Amino acid sequence: MEKLLLPLDRPVVLVGLMGVGKSTIGRRLAKRLGLDFIDSDEAIEDAAGAPAGEVFERYGEANFRDGERRLVARLIEGAVRVIATGGGAFVDSQTRRLLNERAITVWLNAPVDVLAERTARRDTRPLLKGPNAKQVLERLASERAGAYAEAHIHVTSSQGAHNEVVETIVTELERHLARG
Repeated sequence: MEKLLLPLDRPVVLVGLMGVGKSTIGRRLAKRLGLDFIDSDEAIEDAAGAPAGEVFERYGEANFRDGERRLVARLIEGAVRVIATGGGAFVDSQTRRLLNERAITVWLNAPVDVLAERTARRDTRPLLKGPNAKQVLERLASERAGAYAEAHIHVTSSQGAHNEVVETIVTELERHLARG
């Protein structure tokens, strides 16, 4: 597979709701582009010595987002790479502004039914604990859509092959870079 025609001069950051595939697609995108990949939730876990969901529950959302913002700021400095953020990171206005200024942001979107099916596979998401996970996802999708829409690139992911989504992102990155 060929690389991008135009060189990347900043990181590519994937944003979107939990379960949309930011980590899986991010790993494949990084491999496709010959870049390193980092998952911000995994970086939080490494720093805290505990799962990101546990850190969220223990310290509350406000403290979690503050730490997440500082971490994301460090991740986008230095080497150009692909970064997958947690579902709420881009909702924070300071984090969103920082990422849109210093990275190329890609909103991965998917139908709520797809997200509900994917997130039901693991019980590690604090916001989805309880009997109404799909309703929570619908509410979050509605509340966060405006923030996610500020990303530079919008790509829809669904039940299809992840490699198709990766190739769509590559095409959209080419378009974005060509616009300057």
